[in-house]
Amino acid sequence: MPDYGRLRNQATVQLPGGGQTVATQAADPFFLDLRVFDLLYGGNLSEVGQNTLAGYNVNTVALQIPKSRLAFKGDPGRNPVIGVWSSTEKQTLKLSPGKADPTGRHVQVSRLGNPLVNEVVVPAGLKDTFNSLPPSQDHNQPALVNKVLNPEVPQLVQAIYGIPAPATPRTDLQEIFLTGIAKATNGPLAVDLNSQLMNQDIDTSKFVPAEELRLNMSTPVTANPDRLGVLDGDFQGYPNGRRLTDDVVDIELQALEGATPGHLIPALAAGDKVDHADKPFSAAFPYVALPYAKAVNQPN
Repeated sequence: MPDYGRLRNQATVQLPGGGQTVATQAADPFFLDLRVFDLLYGGNLSEVGQNTLAGYNVNTVALQIPKSRLAFKGDPGRNPVIGVWSSTEKQTLKLSPGKADPTGRHVQVSRLGNPLVNEVVVPAGLKDTFNSLPPSQDHNQPALVNKVLNPEVPQLVQAIYGIPAPATPRTDLQEIFLTGIAKATNGPLAVDLNSQLMNQDIDTSKFVPAEELRLNMSTPVTANPDRLGVLDGDFQGYPNGRRLTDDVVDIELQALEGATPGHLIPALAAGDKVDHADKPFSAAFPYVALPYAKAVNQPN
């Protein structure tokens, strides 16, 4: 088998002005029991504890970029909060016998900001709309905003387990997914964490709700990261950015059910019982684990 570590080192490129990047294979860093989507753990909390993604590899593009290149006006001291999202664009395929020719302009067909929003928060009937928009247009889609303020998952949990759904409108989820968390948003989570309204040089009149992953780059690095992030008092963790070790499935389920820092929903505290990735992460760039060298269905 190839020496994946050596290949990764050879493929790592230093960037002008600082930073580095690499396109590489890696062991899938995401961890969860995908059966969580079977009406929530099979309807009886029994379908838990199996990391569905263990043994699989993914193609990864990793970037390490100086804060000054990311911050508004290049000043991370005055403007430490950034918003991150990715998109996928493709051309239309013109089909003819034995051929599929791309044609026309590239069109956005998918996007990702906060983990699982596309899968859990946005309902099936709105996914195409959501996937075609940039975050700056989210506030013009009242049906999408309403699904954050009045999400479906808590209603399903109430129907299956009898756990009362939190009262709506869910302004706490609006902070987490659409505005970031800050005192200036006047939401229920009255703490300065990761809203762009904390940046000193922005024009607040142009600030609009937008679904994106927000990170306050000035948050001190945690010596001992907690997998539940902010919910367990670790303010460097999700939803303040997203570290590889953050258990976003358990965090988002708790948040959807109305959990706040230090106050989890006891009935669902065990989550999917997959609390870490199958392979440990590296302490240095690009942090993701080296890929598996065996097929998933290979014995031993």
